[in-house]
Amino acid sequence: MARRRQAVTIKHVAADAGVSLQTVSRVINEEPNVRPAMKERVEASIDKLGYVPSIAARRMSGSRSYLILALNDRERTIADWQARQGTDWVDQMLLGGMLKCAEFGYRMIIELVDTHSDHVERELNTALLALQPDGIILTPPHSENPQITGLLEERGVPFARIGVRDDEGNLSLVMDDEGAARLATQHLIDLGHRRIGFIAGSGEYQLSSWREKGWREALAQAGIPSDGLSAGGDFSYDSGFAAAEKLLVRDPRPTAILASNDQMAMAAMDVAAERGLAVPFDLSVVSFDNTPMTIFSQPPMTAVDQPIAATVSRAVELLIAANRGEELPTETEVIPAKLIERGSTALAPDGG
Repeated sequence: MARRRQAVTIKHVAADAGVSLQTVSRVINEEPNVRPAMKERVEASIDKLGYVPSIAARRMSGSRSYLILALNDRERTIADWQARQGTDWVDQMLLGGMLKCAEFGYRMIIELVDTHSDHVERELNTALLALQPDGIILTPPHSENPQITGLLEERGVPFARIGVRDDEGNLSLVMDDEGAARLATQHLIDLGHRRIGFIAGSGEYQLSSWREKGWREALAQAGIPSDGLSAGGDFSYDSGFAAAEKLLVRDPRPTAILASNDQMAMAAMDVAAERGLAVPFDLSVVSFDNTPMTIFSQPPMTAVDQPIAATVSRAVELLIAANRGEELPTETEVIPAKLIERGSTALAPDGG
């Protein structure tokens, strides 16, 4: 029988480097009071021996848990997973958050909490007690829920709010929804479109109003009217279908539609097909999010690429910095989005 390899411990590292256990612990926990030469020696021994510090041991050595907890809306997330329609918000959160956590020796966990539940405080308190996270990432609509933010402030847990502009000094990040909507609308204007419809998202999210504002501002700057060209949705396919029907019965109808997410954009393309309109030759369509469905739609959709991974990655950086007592930004950070041009947009028919 082969002998089981003995696990490398902090004691082995200390012996190899010729230092105390306390010194190794300070290096592992990235404490500031370690001389550079000593830190280099310990890190060389860690690499040589292949030592991997466990989170459990690190948690016991100090007050930090080395866990970052991200909260996402339970109802919408489960509905997206069950629908299997290619939404990848959580995937992108994990991509950005887990990779950044790994750089600093942290771990990221996602919890689903129903922001509408009367038990939201109990659910959140249970998660905080069980995990004792070093920081919380709040996504919409949790980031806009004062019941949640108030509880975290009361408990003294650092948190970063995504999708919210916070003027009170809390950590907050937005994905430039307003600027992205202007960019997408300008793309359509540059193609000669002058009747550009807009399908808004749910009023439950601040970003819905920012996207509509960006669309209106781009049209106003070009001297193009927007009155009567906006229809409300709630980010679902069905609401996008109803909104697109409302827009496309207008006379004259829009020659282009900017939808506030991919599912509503897909619905707009389906309404166009039912009405005998060819995308993009009769109707151009631009979407927000750039989930996998945009690539496989027919034609593939021009879409605003939401920088979800980059935003969550930055949120992790800020929370770790907060735990280290570093100086933090006092204003909302804006993570720029970009437009991916595909086959669903073309020159306006008959001059727009």
